[in-house]
Amino acid sequence: MNLPNVLTLSRIVMIPVFVMVFYLPVDWRYVASAAIFAIAAATDWLDGYLARKLDQSTPFGAFLDPVADKLMVAVALTVLIEEHANYLLTIPAMVIIGREIVISALREWMAEIGSRASVAVSYIGKIKTTAQMVAIVLLLAVPPGVMISYAGTALLYLAAILTFWSMVLYLQAAWSDLFPDSDRSQ
Repeated sequence: MNLPNVLTLSRIVMIPVFVMVFYLPVDWRYVASAAIFAIAAATDWLDGYLARKLDQSTPFGAFLDPVADKLMVAVALTVLIEEHANYLLTIPAMVIIGREIVISALREWMAEIGSRASVAVSYIGKIKTTAQMVAIVLLLAVPPGVMISYAGTALLYLAAILTFWSMVLYLQAAWSDLFPDSDRSQ
């Protein structure tokens, strides 16, 4: 167990704390849950940085890091869907969560056939993640209907578009393995 792995595990531990704080019957729950999510997002960047800088990358960390990220984002989007109770937030959340499921399954399958490198994390994925994290923090920080929540929703749509785009890129990279007898030009 090293520091990057401890930081990754801390994101998973923060999930029930985040949910409990979000549902507290107090006004400051919005800012507090946004702060918890922001700390979790920061540890996502920090654990990767430290793993590379300190040369402490491990198979356990490589497995757990994306799991922690996806759990935190899916839980945050789920509570936001419930809080906002409208299709405007549900649509991008559905795209983001759906893409994560598809790409996770694709990566697992590609690893099984020895082609994992063709579905490695792309630069567009990093931009998508940043937009997504900022959008979620903005949406968590205030109650629905406050002006900043509209900015968060707009940013979540940008994240959903980038999410969909990155999924298309991943699927294109894996196309010949998914459909070995097909010709994409037909």
